[in-house]
Amino acid sequence: MRELVVEDQEILMIPQNFKFANRGKVTAVRAGDFTLELDYEPDGVLENTYCEFYTQTSHGKLYFDSYAKEINGKTLIVASPAKHKFLQRRQYTRIKYMNELELFLDGNSYKILSLDISAGGMKLQTDSNINIEGNYDVSLPLSDNLTISCKFQPIRIEKRNEGGYTISGQFVYNSSHDKMILTQFCAKRSVEIKNK
Repeated sequence: MRELVVEDQEILMIPQNFKFANRGKVTAVRAGDFTLELDYEPDGVLENTYCEFYTQTSHGKLYFDSYAKEINGKTLIVASPAKHKFLQRRQYTRIKYMNELELFLDGNSYKILSLDISAGGMKLQTDSNINIEGNYDVSLPLSDNLTISCKFQPIRIEKRNEGGYTISGQFVYNSSHDKMILTQFCAKRSVEIKNK
């Protein structure tokens, strides 16, 4: 594990209630644990209670379960996990996400069907004529009581043989917290799907 978690590495930490997701930087690595300096107060994080951790390494996205042995303000001593796994090599975990949504721009709305999402962006289908230069508002429902709002910027538009368009694009967030929640949502769904 020591070669996977290194100093200055950014790690996403998700306790049981993912509304308390937090991000931090590794400040020290030892044989049995590492020190994590969080960006925010560790609300919802308890000593000796397992959380999920995600980080990007040269081998791909790393996922492991562990717990804080000590909590001292924003500084956590985290136990080295017994096991870990790599989710995939792409920077953000991509999941199937079929939803009828709307894009909004300059008072106009465009009906779309989302196909998949990641924290980086979304692929969708639409019959609407979408402007590749547009900066569209979109809301992504993640659960009954949690929706992320952000901007969608088209990057690639392909005409479909059966009519309409397939569009891939990137998200621009209003806050880094929204990006963190979507990163966690996609990673968690990916693990759930693999474990089915």
